[in-house]
Amino acid sequence: MLSGMSIVCFAASYGVALILEITRLVFRSGIRGALMMAFAGAGLVAHTLFLAHRAATTAGLPLSSTQDWYLLAAWALAATYLYLTAYHPRTNVGLFLLPLVLGLVAVGTLLTDAEPFARESASRVWGVVHGISIIAATVAVFVGFAAGLMYVGQTWRLKRKRPTAEGMRLPSLEWLQKTNSRALVVSMVFLGVGVLSGAILNVIHRGNQVPWHDPLVITTVLMLAWLVGAVMLSVLCRPVRHGRKVVYLTVFSFVFLVIALAIWLFSETQHVGGQQGAEGKAAVVWAPRPSEGGPV
Repeated sequence: MLSGMSIVCFAASYGVALILEITRLVFRSGIRGALMMAFAGAGLVAHTLFLAHRAATTAGLPLSSTQDWYLLAAWALAATYLYLTAYHPRTNVGLFLLPLVLGLVAVGTLLTDAEPFARESASRVWGVVHGISIIAATVAVFVGFAAGLMYVGQTWRLKRKRPTAEGMRLPSLEWLQKTNSRALVVSMVFLGVGVLSGAILNVIHRGNQVPWHDPLVITTVLMLAWLVGAVMLSVLCRPVRHGRKVVYLTVFSFVFLVIALAIWLFSETQHVGGQQGAEGKAAVVWAPRPSEGGPV
């Protein structure tokens, strides 16, 4: 009963936000944008609390049923809608994203099975999600760093009024700036998915999990916190989105990544691929052990 009411609560919040989005096509309002964000934000908070409660109280493996996957996908889309609306308040992205959010919630609630997967199946699925998301986050950080270097090079060339024909050709500053901003968001999203899936794998493999004080785990969580802060700063403070400021954010993200890779290679971590520990156990890095199906 409580579960059903919770779903109705956040679905209704998303529904009100969609109605407010539709009214933007009809008339203007000074407070509608704030109301729209408030309802969508309240829905996302309720949605998050529902998923957290479900993960903590489920009798089987956490967030590993078909229904959970639909609701997680809806949560990710709702978070994307909030970010895009905050970043581009004059666009009507909600007309396209919110119906998808509500559709996923409806299908997940009415047509899917809430029974958790078997332990082996859940481990394989979450292991794949974990590995792919961490790889995608790493690639996004590298892309942002490369775009930052190109931005600095292009700025240097323009300040000295070097002709385009001389030397290398680089993209425009506007394109590089957008690439930097988007790389921050993409890396934050995928790293968040990686940390969440890693935590779920730890729950699945109790007794054989990666300790939370593992240096690579700590560095990854700190990097995620940095990315969340950087994205929030760019959303709330418009000047940060422009010029070298956003380049600095991607460079700092790259530094975090280098530190994480160095820990993976040279420290005694519980992730596969790291240095051998005192007991001769290879650590795990973003992939389950083939023989044990252990955590990532």
